[in-house]
Amino acid sequence: LVKFFIPRRRKSVAGEIVLITGAGHGIGRQTAYEIAKRQSRLVLWYINKHGVEETAAGCRKLGVAAHAIVVDYSNREEICSSVNHVKKEVGDVIIVVNNAGTVYPADLLSTKDEEITKTFEVNILGHFWITKALLPSMMERNHGHIVIVASVCGHKVIAYLIPYCSSKFAAVGFHRGLESELEALGKTGIKISCLCPVFVNTGFTKNPNEVAKSLIDGILTNKKMIFVPSYLNIFLMLQKFLPERFLAIVNRMQNIQFKGVIGHKVKMK
Repeated sequence: LVKFFIPRRRKSVAGEIVLITGAGHGIGRQTAYEIAKRQSRLVLWYINKHGVEETAAGCRKLGVAAHAIVVDYSNREEICSSVNHVKKEVGDVIIVVNNAGTVYPADLLSTKDEEITKTFEVNILGHFWITKALLPSMMERNHGHIVIVASVCGHKVIAYLIPYCSSKFAAVGFHRGLESELEALGKTGIKISCLCPVFVNTGFTKNPNEVAKSLIDGILTNKKMIFVPSYLNIFLMLQKFLPERFLAIVNRMQNIQFKGVIGHKVKMK
């Protein structure tokens, strides 16, 4: 209750090396801009060269160093070699924002096997590989911050998104497990945050700038679970006690819109 009345103390990230994956557009790009305003040194990863260089240029205009690197987040070897490159050329990463993600809206039978594989490679396995690569240096200092970008779909399922929702449930589980393990190891100086924005249209939010600002606030205050909008937390707690019929009505009222392949035809959900 005290947290509601006493503002959380904010930490400084000035001069810290911050790695952001999926930094070429959307939440990743806006997060890079927000962190650049706080004078951090940025390492930006994205699968597309043009997108990541555009983000890096925007960060440099804000007066900070920004390194743009093309990385396929579904490739473990590429992730590990890129981390080694960053350590040698830039230094040890203090904050990592695991933001890269992908989604293939479709019913299960219409979803291709390779799409399911890619979803899990990018949305959860990539988190494992980059965390394993960066965690040793953080543990030596007992200092760092790992951010897992999940989704409200990591708490609540939506039809025609079985692989996506499953991967995001795994991401939330990874966040909770990592937090518990670091606490058991006595490495409480390493903070863990999980961002869960509402799902709208192909996996991205209508307003990535709003999400990025909420994420930065969560990082600076070491918030463990970051919901955007914040009232989602209350709804997710309430749904455990509400009748299924009422929840079905609420789901219909939400009217979530996206293009999905249903029965091998593209329809609007």
